[in-house]
Amino acid sequence: MKLGDIYTTAIAAGIEADARTRPEIDHVLASAKNEYDELAEDEKEFFDTERLTNPYDDTRICVGDPDLEVRGLITGIDMEVGEVVLADRLRERGAPIDLVFAHHPEGPGYANLHRVMYMQADLWAARGVGIGVADAMIAPRAEEVRRKIMPVNHYRAIDAARLLGLASMSCHTPADNNVNRFVQDLIDGEAPRTLDDLVRLLHSVPEYGDAAKKGYGPILVQGSGSARCGTCVVDMTGGTEGPTEALDKLVAVGVDTLVGMHYSEEHRKHAEKLHLNLVIAGHVSSDALGMNLVLDRIEGQGVEVFCTSGMVRVRRS
Repeated sequence: MKLGDIYTTAIAAGIEADARTRPEIDHVLASAKNEYDELAEDEKEFFDTERLTNPYDDTRICVGDPDLEVRGLITGIDMEVGEVVLADRLRERGAPIDLVFAHHPEGPGYANLHRVMYMQADLWAARGVGIGVADAMIAPRAEEVRRKIMPVNHYRAIDAARLLGLASMSCHTPADNNVNRFVQDLIDGEAPRTLDDLVRLLHSVPEYGDAAKKGYGPILVQGSGSARCGTCVVDMTGGTEGPTEALDKLVAVGVDTLVGMHYSEEHRKHAEKLHLNLVIAGHVSSDALGMNLVLDRIEGQGVEVFCTSGMVRVRRS
């Protein structure tokens, strides 16, 4: 399978599972084109033209020719310099590894992580929060994240892959969209009555069950296990955590329980004040679930998959 086909497959998987409407995604792409068209000619070289066809700024081919035939890939949640060197060592031992396939973004995907956060406004609006309010809440949080990651050495792992002759690609929001949809559909379909029932339901998912055996499985961090779940919303996509103020708005429109990959202590304390239930499904295990749903589309095309860095392969097709 060509590297470029892996890339477009990941994007297509993300769009298919995106909670936003297709017209809204098309609007994001059209806005990027308008932004590009309005630039002076001497500024266009600095514009990421992938934004014209890919709505996920945190998902990019970082190194490699799109026409590269990928025999095998090594995948993990965090694929940093150590994992890149591991890929090279495995290749020395005969493993047919051509691509480092990371979940958490590196390089340009990390530098522009803040851009995907704006989709959170649409997710909140779909639950009844006014879109104007939602846009106003996410904008300062996204800018805060942008400033926070500006000093990071974004290209360390990318440079290592280039020097070792490996292709490198990140697949962040497409995987997150898939886990978000999967878990929401599971909860909607099974309709657990209590929060304890909800945690038990998550344990039935292989990735979460594996994490539980390893000591970092799903857990209730705010609320009583015997309490009823009420309206459950899965909160697992959109780059990273949104602002705490979003919890107020979600409670106001009738949300009783949030199920996320992780929540900061600040978010937990705020949820406690609001009597909002919080269930942490697990960060690495949720990422693994999302990546598995994308990898099912890739491995089936004849690409051999090697797992590391928290990735546990579970095949569903």
